[in-house]
Amino acid sequence: MKKNSIQRIKNNRFFNGIRFAGICLAFMIFASSVYGEILIDRIIAQVNDDIITLHDLNQAIEPYLEKLKAMGYPAAQEREMLYKIRTEMLEDLVTNKLTDQVAKEKGLSVSEKEIDSAVERVKKTNRLTQEEFVEALENDGITLEEYRKNIKDQILRSKLVNQEIQSKIVVTEEDVLAYYQKNLAQYGGEKKYHLRTIVKIIQSEAEDDVEAAKALMEEIVKKLDKGEAFAELAKAHSDLMAEEGGDIGNFGMESLSEEIKAAVVNLKVGGHSRVLTTSRGLQIFYLEGIIDTAEKPMESVSAEIEDILYKEVVDRKFKEWIENLKKQAHIKIIE
Repeated sequence: MKKNSIQRIKNNRFFNGIRFAGICLAFMIFASSVYGEILIDRIIAQVNDDIITLHDLNQAIEPYLEKLKAMGYPAAQEREMLYKIRTEMLEDLVTNKLTDQVAKEKGLSVSEKEIDSAVERVKKTNRLTQEEFVEALENDGITLEEYRKNIKDQILRSKLVNQEIQSKIVVTEEDVLAYYQKNLAQYGGEKKYHLRTIVKIIQSEAEDDVEAAKALMEEIVKKLDKGEAFAELAKAHSDLMAEEGGDIGNFGMESLSEEIKAAVVNLKVGGHSRVLTTSRGLQIFYLEGIIDTAEKPMESVSAEIEDILYKEVVDRKFKEWIENLKKQAHIKIIE
């Protein structure tokens, strides 16, 4: 759950497929932003002849602070997540510095036309006008100039990865067939259960808080029993996926935990479960519909499988390549 929560904080509808360079957060930085402490800019890492400063980190993480706080986690859990984000993102900063250095050595560059094309694709995908796009960036605390620079960095790194790794990878028909046979359950016909959920995160272990959360969820069940719309109740009360009316998508039974499976397997379409205690907190599930998926012949999914295998190999080769760069580089983390 925590890993998924961290990923949600990092996700952004306008940055889909465009991972920002250098998103790192030390707990000191968060404390400065939240509690008003004043910190003087300083160097926090050195990667060969390049440096990463505290200002770099503050600037990169600013759009994500509000999202993290909006998740409403207890203070101890929030600190733990911040520490994990810091560790993961510091690795990303170092990786980006290394790839930028190699790209520079190889004389790779990105034209303004390439940046323009990438920005237009993002706008088209999200169906945004130029004004709406700029407004969305501003809402996330990012200027258009900063966004274009991040796009440029991403394109440059993509060129480098393509030159050093992707162009050397071949996925064979035998690889595709082996993957298909290994994952027949995924491509065979099965039932998919379209689920909604209402989640109440228990903010503390105090008995009063627990009982209050349980009482609220039981009241919601009573309203559902009387025929009130699940989606509307989810929008009003759920701590997660509220804007979506609690819609969490389609699931095969094998992908559900035993606890949740037992709660929904006998539901009729339009039915809801009782209150469950799960790793997320207290939950109620609603069966929106059941979809019978047809079996997919290998010919119809071979391109999809090839793409999956290609990305897996690229990811593995990229990690190996980066680890080799790190071994040859001078990297110093200054805590």
